[in-house]
Amino acid sequence: MVSRTTVHRPDPDAAAEMFAQLALDAGAAIMRIYQQGARVRLKADASPVSDADEAAEAIILAGLARAMPGVPVVAEESVAKGQTPAAGEVFVLVDPLDGTREFLDRNGEFTVNIALIAHGAPVAGAVYAPALGRLWTGGREARAAKVAPGAVLPPPAARKPIRARPAPARLTALASRSHRDPQTDAFLARLPIAESVTAGSSLKFCRIAEGLADVYPRFGPTMEWDIAAGDAVLRAAGGVVVDAAGAPFVYGKPPFRNGPFVAWGDRKTRS
Repeated sequence: MVSRTTVHRPDPDAAAEMFAQLALDAGAAIMRIYQQGARVRLKADASPVSDADEAAEAIILAGLARAMPGVPVVAEESVAKGQTPAAGEVFVLVDPLDGTREFLDRNGEFTVNIALIAHGAPVAGAVYAPALGRLWTGGREARAAKVAPGAVLPPPAARKPIRARPAPARLTALASRSHRDPQTDAFLARLPIAESVTAGSSLKFCRIAEGLADVYPRFGPTMEWDIAAGDAVLRAAGGVVVDAAGAPFVYGKPPFRNGPFVAWGDRKTRS
């Protein structure tokens, strides 16, 4: 059982900026291993983990300990080792390498994800795709930029503001590259879909946040750290992620396992 504690809530914009720099630093470590060749093993749940996942998480955890002392951090690889901290009203979710299968397939569609959760909602986040050199941040607003791994973070004014688009008459849907299922197909069949595109990791949330797509349903199993940073970016861009009942998705549910959700660019179209 995960106990809960209360800490001061950091400023969302400051948190997003700090997360972004940590993601760039972690991305540099990931790309060094990506180029050299990663060592891979299976975790207890049979999912793959590489030395890139572990190196990135170590960088992020060290940075968070310096910048946010006292704020609990729930990180994927630490939890896999049985290290689940007491998480309360304010905590951080970390997926150091989302899309490990994409990383191993070398298609570039993997990301570093860091999100601040406050009272069940993702209020700040950074998503970084190091192989693509693309960064997305969400605090009080959402921004995107081209940034090389390990580079100094450009100031907010140098990064492009992004906004989810109003729903067009016919929608562009996003689906998981690795985990599409019959429930997803049935859900999309009820919508006026013009195009369905596959994508890996949390890039799907970011594409909706940039107004490049409209909806992303997911019915298969995921963990909170898989989606929180992308959700933070999407919400900051004006979109929403809802649960099976159509209510805004809530975080901090021990053991941090998600139920079904749908990400929408236009809040009015949510179901």
